[in-house]
Amino acid sequence: MNSDQGAAAGMLLSERIRLALADDITTGALAPGTQLDEQQLGDRFGASRTPVREALRQLAAEGLVEMRPRRGAVVAVLTTERVFEMFELSAEIEALCVRLAAWRMTPVERSALRRIHEESAYAVMRGDVDEYDRLNWRFHDAIYEGTHNAYIVEQAKALRERMAAFRRAQLRQGGRPERSRHEHGELVEAVMRGDGEQAAKLMRAHMFNASGALESFARLLPGAD
Repeated sequence: MNSDQGAAAGMLLSERIRLALADDITTGALAPGTQLDEQQLGDRFGASRTPVREALRQLAAEGLVEMRPRRGAVVAVLTTERVFEMFELSAEIEALCVRLAAWRMTPVERSALRRIHEESAYAVMRGDVDEYDRLNWRFHDAIYEGTHNAYIVEQAKALRERMAAFRRAQLRQGGRPERSRHEHGELVEAVMRGDGEQAAKLMRAHMFNASGALESFARLLPGAD
């Protein structure tokens, strides 16, 4: 394996570690304040400390982990209010993106968006949340790129990265992938018509439905009221 292949493998491993820990944190398997020991995590995932540290760095950027002096990485204390405030901001950013995309997407880009939506039917049918989550990322990325505004794309993707674990967690709520895909279908039709205002309205509803699903999911977690 050459150095480039080794770097790529390391990045893939760090991503797997990040996703696994994000799921543990958002489902309550790792409680707030839990110390995340690099050696123990390395043993758990069969990894060196380098990909573990990269995963923890990414989780800290998402607000799921705090880096504390003398204690290292610990699971952050998350508040429902903070998460919903993030969804509120995200709803407005996503609405802006889809409004512009509906007006600016090329025919090729519109067709690509529809194809991604059609691909997601199989993931929903199989109950494959991980695959639906991957296609969900592609769907929203296609909308961002359809704005043809590099600065908006940069900001939208940065916020989505920050919220990745929460948006992934809400898909675990029973029936949410099916409802999410139905909402995507309505968005696709609005984009195809070039109806930016309707697309923006639908996107806000889509994001608030996601936050509602997360609230329902959170009630099932350990320690929930």
